[in-house]
Amino acid sequence: MRADYKTVKLYGESELVIQKSRFLTYVKRVETEEEALDFIQDIKKMHHTATHNCSAYLIGDHDQIQKANDDGEPSGTAGFPMLEVLKKQGLKDTAVVVTRYFGGIKLGGGGLIRAYGRATTEGIAATGVVERKLHELMKVSIDYTLLGKLENEVRQSTYPLEQILYEEDVHLLLYVPVSETDTFSEWITELTSAKAEISKISTAFLEFDC
Repeated sequence: MRADYKTVKLYGESELVIQKSRFLTYVKRVETEEEALDFIQDIKKMHHTATHNCSAYLIGDHDQIQKANDDGEPSGTAGFPMLEVLKKQGLKDTAVVVTRYFGGIKLGGGGLIRAYGRATTEGIAATGVVERKLHELMKVSIDYTLLGKLENEVRQSTYPLEQILYEEDVHLLLYVPVSETDTFSEWITELTSAKAEISKISTAFLEFDC
């Protein structure tokens, strides 16, 4: 499983007018090709009277699935530049549809490439980008006499404190990047003079704005 990667927030859209043509951009996070295709079809249904509904998507740890569709624009002038924007920004699991309503002025091949690239870039900016980092949810079990010191240290650290459970002993649940679990355990052991019990509970992705 990948430890961290960049993707878009769940959904976003933007609008751009170039030489009287309207470019409406729709961006969505997708995890399967089926999700991407369903999203593209939904936009096509919404804008069934549009001149073009061009699309691109990247899916997989290593971009195993990547597609681009010009939807009637000259070959290579729409879907491909859209896909290139996704690649250059290092995004994963992302689908984009750019709907064009023709305004009567032809843009030419170079103009179309720039227009669809710009529309995609602005759509991504409007949606927002996050970095998803794989974390372990760690449980630290201690005697109540150690709680004050440890809670203070934890709250000043970079490890997100999820919950404190007050039972016979006290249990702190924290998220720790998978690459730092050994370092974290050594830190807790030192802080508590080896009086803490440390265990892994589960694995989850946390998202951070880029």
